[in-house]
Amino acid sequence: MPSTSADAIVVGAGVIGSSAALELSKLGLSVLVVDKAGGPGYGSTSASSAIVRFNYSTWDGVATAWESKHGWEAWDEHLGFRDELGLASFRRTGKVMLDVPIAPVARIVELFDQIGVPYEVWDPQTLRARVPGIDSGKFWPPKPVDDERFFDDAVDQLGGLYTPDAGFIDDPQLAAHNLAAAAQHRGAEFLYNRTVVSVERRDRVRGVTLSDGTRLSAPVLLNAAGPWSSGLNRLAGVGGDFTITVRPLRQEVHQVPAPSGYNQDGQFGPSIADMDLGTYVRPAPGDFLLIGGTEPECDPLEWIDDPDQVNSKVTSERYHAQVTRAARRFPELTVPNAPTGIAGVYDASDDWTPIYDRTDLDGFYVAMGTSGNQFKNAPIVGGFIATLIDGVEAGHDHDADPLRYPGRHTGNVINLGSFSRKRPFNKESSGTVMG
Repeated sequence: MPSTSADAIVVGAGVIGSSAALELSKLGLSVLVVDKAGGPGYGSTSASSAIVRFNYSTWDGVATAWESKHGWEAWDEHLGFRDELGLASFRRTGKVMLDVPIAPVARIVELFDQIGVPYEVWDPQTLRARVPGIDSGKFWPPKPVDDERFFDDAVDQLGGLYTPDAGFIDDPQLAAHNLAAAAQHRGAEFLYNRTVVSVERRDRVRGVTLSDGTRLSAPVLLNAAGPWSSGLNRLAGVGGDFTITVRPLRQEVHQVPAPSGYNQDGQFGPSIADMDLGTYVRPAPGDFLLIGGTEPECDPLEWIDDPDQVNSKVTSERYHAQVTRAARRFPELTVPNAPTGIAGVYDASDDWTPIYDRTDLDGFYVAMGTSGNQFKNAPIVGGFIATLIDGVEAGHDHDADPLRYPGRHTGNVINLGSFSRKRPFNKESSGTVMG
């Protein structure tokens, strides 16, 4: 049985795992990255809408997203290496979060003020003036699209919270490739089309065995396996002390032509977070919109037992629900008969806040619950992981005294205990992908 040794193993070559590989390599560690797919970012990363936004329910969540935005803007510098495939780009479009009771504007504005995120509070008139074709009606709470009440008249008018610095990354899979290429440039090795079938543990983690029989030895392992992360935890016998549950969740994102006037003078319109109707929209090149859902209570969630058995094609039912919601907000939106889009599997935590932490097995670390709302934080999540591993392996008790991460762009100091496996359930969460 062939064997290879390294300082650290990363399981998962998505945007999070690749970011961690880069930052661990910067520490001078030898890093092996394993992924069951054929390349970086082929899993849930490739299905990401890749929206860069800042509205989260906690101080550390907002500070993380705001720091990461600066990393995307300085992407070439962040990588320190020029990927031969080119670089993913940050498209600044702005974003409007429509008013909803579960995410009060006053609370988010308070966090923005503390952290330094620019914003504008729009009343209904401003919303209609700044986003042509939008219906500013309040329809709360979200209802099933086949409910006879779905098309009832609005009960009021709503405004929103606008952040001009929000936007999206034009190619999420390329962003993961950029990080992987930069990590390889620093010596990291990536092994594709390999699956971890066992985790060796004695007094601590000792390595893994792959599906082809290869044994990888390392005293440190990071679980960044996305939808497969819970399964890897079970394989390693960890997770019994977690207070937060992480499960695979099937999601769909659809693409339709943008309504007339949404994109103007060659400029993208803003992304819209519309929890009032249970959806979000994001502009896309070619005068299109991407449309996803925000897990409204009236629609069942598709929790998955085995990510390998998921239906990988979009469904007419989900397409009809999400695009009809968007058309309620934009009456001129055309709803094509044939659904177009992508289906993927999220790695979702029950409070929609990720877990970046050690575990009760020495040397075994996790970056879990990241899908849906953490792609945007990839520029600094790798730094979180490197800070954790460097500190804990040196003897720091992160559980008792959480490590901090100083943002080099903003100066904000982020408490990594906010992403602890043992944290209290985030009661401030919207209960949706918005966090």
